Amino acid sequence: METFLFTSESVNEGHPDKLCDQISDAVLDACLAQDRDNKVACETCTKTNMVMVFGEITTKADVDYEKIVRDTCCAIGFVSDDVGLDADNCKVLVNIEQQSPDIAQGVHGHFTKRPEEIGAGDQVRKNGTCPWLRPDGKTQVPVEYYNDNGAMVPVRVHTVLIPTQHDETVTNDEIAADLKEHVIKPVIPEKYLDEKTIFHLNPSGRFVIGGPHGDAGLTGRKIIIDTYGGWGAHGGGAFSGKDPTKVDRSDAYIVRQAAKSIVANGLARRCTVQIPDKEILKIVMENFDFRPGMITIKLDLKRGGNGRFLKTAAYGHFGRDDPDFTWEVVKPLKWEKAEA
Repeated sequence: METFLFTSESVNEGHPDKLCDQISDAVLDACLAQDRDNKVACETCTKTNMVMVFGEITTKADVDYEKIVRDTCCAIGFVSDDVGLDADNCKVLVNIEQQSPDIAQGVHGHFTKRPEEIGAGDQVRKNGTCPWLRPDGKTQVPVEYYNDNGAMVPVRVHTVLIPTQHDETVTNDEIAADLKEHVIKPVIPEKYLDEKTIFHLNPSGRFVIGGPHGDAGLTGRKIIIDTYGGWGAHGGGAFSGKDPTKVDRSDAYIVRQAAKSIVANGLARRCTVQIPDKEILKIVMENFDFRPGMITIKLDLKRGGNGRFLKTAAYGHFGRDDPDFTWEVVKPLKWEKAEA
């Protein structure tokens, strides 16, 4: 059997770039909670002892941006300079302006139009199982696959690489033992681990300084982690901090639902909605409406509350079992089946 390796990576919610994604989406959630028709394009950047929120937001909501920044940083675990950022005492800079009326006119048209016509690992840290863990970290896992008539079937995990931030009290041996017992074993099914699996657990040694103190962070720099880990193409547009009228985000959600539905309805074993087979294209176009206004309606993307978009900003926008991820709901498809 001929196999091949494919590697994907992820980062902890305390990675500086992911911190920025979560702050940007927390701002979006706060706006949606009060105003379903706001226009949000929010960016965040961070470095030592500083977080800056900037961009264009047009909303009727009364939003305390500084409080959102501090609350989000605190919830992630940045509660002191020792862990990389002190949520209560860091500098918070806010430079938010209203969206350019030219952009609003070009993208959204007149507000009198009908919506369908609108144009185009932290669990074990937080629960105390591994109290030495700090928020920052990254994971990279090469998996061995074989091609079974178009379906990529996993055979085994080749390597697990985990560099993770920690406090000064823990040894490298303790780090390795805890990661194997409390992270790797519960997450990776036993059948994919064997005696040949390689483990690199904090291979460079100490990782005490992390978060924004160790590296600058910026919204939109983890777009492959947010999506499919390198499987399939990516147009390059980030998601976090963008309201549903931004097709970078909403289009990716509706084609996710389309691809899942194609597979779930037995039309393919895997599907990328990009340049599909003519018959599948016909089925997709008959069952899904790709106009931005209708995407927003069908996936209920203007619904606020429950930190909906903040949840997308760490650990991926896809493949999650959460009722707020409406694009993960498979649709029963209607099509004219060919006669046998």
